[in-house]
Amino acid sequence: MQTPTAAFALRLRVRMDNIPGALGRLATVLGETGANITRIAGFDARGSDLEEDVVVHCVSEAHMAAVVEATGAIPGVELLDVTDLTFELHRGGKIEVLAHLPIGDRDDLSMAYTPGVARVCRAIADEPSRSYDLTIKANTVAIVTDGTAVLGLGDIGPEAALPVMEGKALLFKEFAGVDAFPICLDVSRALTPAERADQIVETVQRIAPVFGGINLEDIAAPSCFDVEARLRDLLDIPVFHDDQHGTAVVVLAALRNALRVVGKPMSEITVVLSGVGAAGVAIARILMEAGVPNVIGADRAGAVHTGRDDLNASKRWFAENSNPEGRTGTLVEVLAGADVFVGVSAPGLLTGADVATMAKDAIVFALANPDPEIRPEEAAQVAAVVATGRSDFPNQINNVLAFPGIFRGALDARATKITELMKLAAADAIASAVSSDDLGPGFIIPSVFDRRVVELVAPAVAAAAKAEGMVRA
Repeated sequence: MQTPTAAFALRLRVRMDNIPGALGRLATVLGETGANITRIAGFDARGSDLEEDVVVHCVSEAHMAAVVEATGAIPGVELLDVTDLTFELHRGGKIEVLAHLPIGDRDDLSMAYTPGVARVCRAIADEPSRSYDLTIKANTVAIVTDGTAVLGLGDIGPEAALPVMEGKALLFKEFAGVDAFPICLDVSRALTPAERADQIVETVQRIAPVFGGINLEDIAAPSCFDVEARLRDLLDIPVFHDDQHGTAVVVLAALRNALRVVGKPMSEITVVLSGVGAAGVAIARILMEAGVPNVIGADRAGAVHTGRDDLNASKRWFAENSNPEGRTGTLVEVLAGADVFVGVSAPGLLTGADVATMAKDAIVFALANPDPEIRPEEAAQVAAVVATGRSDFPNQINNVLAFPGIFRGALDARATKITELMKLAAADAIASAVSSDDLGPGFIIPSVFDRRVVELVAPAVAAAAKAEGMVRA
């Protein structure tokens, strides 16, 4: 059975007989359903009755429903209330705008707004760069999506994408002190990918004066490639598609440390990549930039190579710049003898027997969420190092290790672009957060709650931006 997680957390308010064994019966039934009790709170004894709040973690919405049904059927237990804690956390949204200073009297009002603000406006009109000192611009990022490729949910639209973008803004603020705001665009699904890209680019170009950076999020391929490339050329502020580059940066950081564990050099490994969409292409780019000589990508049709005539523009680039031996065949066939597997595709593609065909001391990064390409427990039986995208297993490869520090560094340096050198610097900084003493098969990447990560990544990114001259005077 899958491991219960806080993503499916319930608070059960129950009333039971105030007699020995009542709580034990409740705990036994919950355990038999597979729920994990994480907290018992709200104890309230009222004569012959006892009321308690019990928080349990489940594995799915269907499991949650089964737990509720089983609890309500326990003799002597009355289920008073059920709260889905994930929905409760989102109630009213997860972020808000706060005033930076109080307005206590007429003098404050006169300076913050009319008539005093006019002097500041004229100063910026005369010298636009002063907007970085006199407005929110220097510390503000737009999180832009059209809702076409959200998490593992796909094309769910801008309104349904808003909770994810709010969550991203929350992480920006919590980990890096960056003020980020969700911008969810309503772009017609009837348009072609090129027309969709046109509308997104035009909209972002028009709102860009407010922001110090643009974080593109959950935009489906191939539009995402076009949107990012055009905005990088049009705007003089950092543009970063996190689904591509955030994932790639953390994968490289984890791979650097995993190779230290198994004692293999980057320059001699073969990497097989499952999934050649936005994340897959970016991972291939950064791995090759870091010195990996042989990256082989595979999609639903098998290995990506120049002999295929069914490739879109991004996959054509991939074919022309990877797989130097021209390998063909299925994912399983090209995996044989490889040193590293990186999956950013779909669940259940591999078995332990498939991984066993890889080279000695194989490294497996099965990153599909919530269900990876191979169960981590199965992969661990034959691979030397295993990482996933999940928080309930060791070695979670999570973008939150990258994007807060990357944007913090870019904003601090007043960078005009985010370059490959800046991404490589970020990956090295993340990897360095794991000391030699701590490094091991179960610890190749720092925790997302390790506050040192941003402290390491931000200055490394800022220094790289300055070294390349990608900063304002």
